Amino acid sequence: METYSGDDLTQAQNELYGWIKDYMKTFQHSPSIRQMMQAMGLKSPAPIQSRLKHLQEKGYISWQEGKARTMQIVDDIIEGVPIMGSVAAGGLIETYSDVQENLDISDVLKKKNVFALTVNGDSMIDACIADGDMVLMEPVKDNYSIRNGNIVSALVPGSGTTLKYFFRKGNIISLQPANEKYDAIELNYDQVTIQGKLLAVWRKI
Repeated sequence: METYSGDDLTQAQNELYGWIKDYMKTFQHSPSIRQMMQAMGLKSPAPIQSRLKHLQEKGYISWQEGKARTMQIVDDIIEGVPIMGSVAAGGLIETYSDVQENLDISDVLKKKNVFALTVNGDSMIDACIADGDMVLMEPVKDNYSIRNGNIVSALVPGSGTTLKYFFRKGNIISLQPANEKYDAIELNYDQVTIQGKLLAVWRKI
């Protein structure tokens, strides 16, 4: 098995990451949790899930917890998507011919420690973020770097993690939905932990 070094990976995380890369290169799909358990000589899925979570948080893989087959290696995700012209949402326009440029998404996918979250619910539907979408988030180390109007994932005591618009006025944080059916969540600044800031929305049709 080829080894892959990462200064921020433990030996166990690095071993699993290297095995996953070799497996996906050979079989062109991600392994199951059971296969990873067998490869690592483990009898419980918990250590595998923990290592996968850390690999995701550190920006090495994209993975929906509980769905191993959705795993992707971030470095292997295509860096450029061809822009083939425009498409009309009203009347018709001339179709594309020559490819002029690529849509470069590598800057988003290769930011340090980018992680993915699966959206549950429709509270951000008016921001074009629907139930089942995957959002790519950039970790937030300094809450003062967040601007009013940014979409963030926030850890709210007693409620878990929520995806909302961020607004701050004085010592009050308002987490506002993009759906009039839901109320804003207002808490003191020190009661909210901002985990990440929205980079992109990924939707499979």
